[in-house]
Amino acid sequence: MKTPLNIAILGCGTVGGGVAQILTQQKELLSKRAGREINLKFVAELNPEAAMKRFSLDEKIFYKNGQKVTIDEILADKDIDVVVETMGGKSDFVHNTCLNVLKNGKHLVTANKALLAERGRDIFLEAETRKLQLGFEAAVCGAIPIIKGIKECFTGDIIESVSGIMNGTSNYILTQMQLQNLGFAEALKLAQQNGYAEADPSLDINGGDASHKLILLIKLAYGLKLSMEELSVVGIEDINQNDMDFAKEINASIKLICLAKLKDGKVYATVRPMAVKNDNILSSVNYAVNAVRLDNKYSDTHFLIGKGAGSTETAMSIVSDIVFIARHGEVETYNEEEKYTLGDAKEIAFPYLVSFKTKNLPGTTGLITTCIGRQGINIETVGHNRFSGETADFSIETDVCCLKSIEKAIDDIKKENKELLLQEPKILPILY
Repeated sequence: MKTPLNIAILGCGTVGGGVAQILTQQKELLSKRAGREINLKFVAELNPEAAMKRFSLDEKIFYKNGQKVTIDEILADKDIDVVVETMGGKSDFVHNTCLNVLKNGKHLVTANKALLAERGRDIFLEAETRKLQLGFEAAVCGAIPIIKGIKECFTGDIIESVSGIMNGTSNYILTQMQLQNLGFAEALKLAQQNGYAEADPSLDINGGDASHKLILLIKLAYGLKLSMEELSVVGIEDINQNDMDFAKEINASIKLICLAKLKDGKVYATVRPMAVKNDNILSSVNYAVNAVRLDNKYSDTHFLIGKGAGSTETAMSIVSDIVFIARHGEVETYNEEEKYTLGDAKEIAFPYLVSFKTKNLPGTTGLITTCIGRQGINIETVGHNRFSGETADFSIETDVCCLKSIEKAIDDIKKENKELLLQEPKILPILY
């Protein structure tokens, strides 16, 4: 058997504690799978007593010579082979700590999607330069092995598109709105009460968290290093019960979808609510579950569905990275070559579900459909008109077109009658 692989963990909260639990409880089994002893040597934690009690951990991993183990001591310890970062956040301190882990010749494993997506370029470069492993399976969709799927399982294929539900909180909210007929505010409150949403749920409902995950998948699948500013993102804050009803009329469910599509040498990417047709498996993925769909050139379509968050679920993915490093630590990290460019997301071809709130005036539907037709857009169906006093709500399902054409049609409607539209139309791509 090879020499032992010594591990240190930075932070022992929900995820870090889960990692420590698995490494200590399953040490013998993991060591057999890895072909070498896997040894948790140290954990750097501000409140060791609470962590020991919460996760039933031995105090010896938290202390050295009677003092709490520090991050600096871990970085300087030449016997430490792998450092697991579970402090979270994208601060300068966390960023520099991750860089210093690699600069000190240690492999890095992290679940920190925000850090890697927004500030990870030099971290990836440092790992590549030093031929060290950077494990981040846990950063995208928790327990779902999508990172290894792209990096290892489909290296003989070309991934033509990645789509999926990559944020459990938003999916839980949309599911409650769809199945329980709740309003957005009610569904959000329920998600918070049940532990699926933070007190400040901004990153979940505005698409930020899902965007971090899509950026990492785009880097792996296509080699593109995108910033948050380059990605087209729309959150779920404005989705209401009318939108849910309009989607139901066309046999679809509304989901926050991450999409990256390869076409003619360009990658078109967006994160936004979409009306997912019921014959697409993603439409039936409900509550806090995550799902990723890969459409490949040679091996066709694949779905990976599972828990996208949680202490043990996320920790399991971190431990799987550790076992991989124990087996293949000397192997240079695989990265897709940057050979594609970013396309304009408004040029992605979709059918669209466009919902209007207008004054209740004769000829409204005719004017709107005429303006849409002027842009060369065929209309599949016009939904039921919902009258409420002086206002009306209705939806239109278009044939395949691009968002730019839809936006031009809306501009045309405004020119024809400046007072007709009572709010900006909702534009939902339809995903088959």
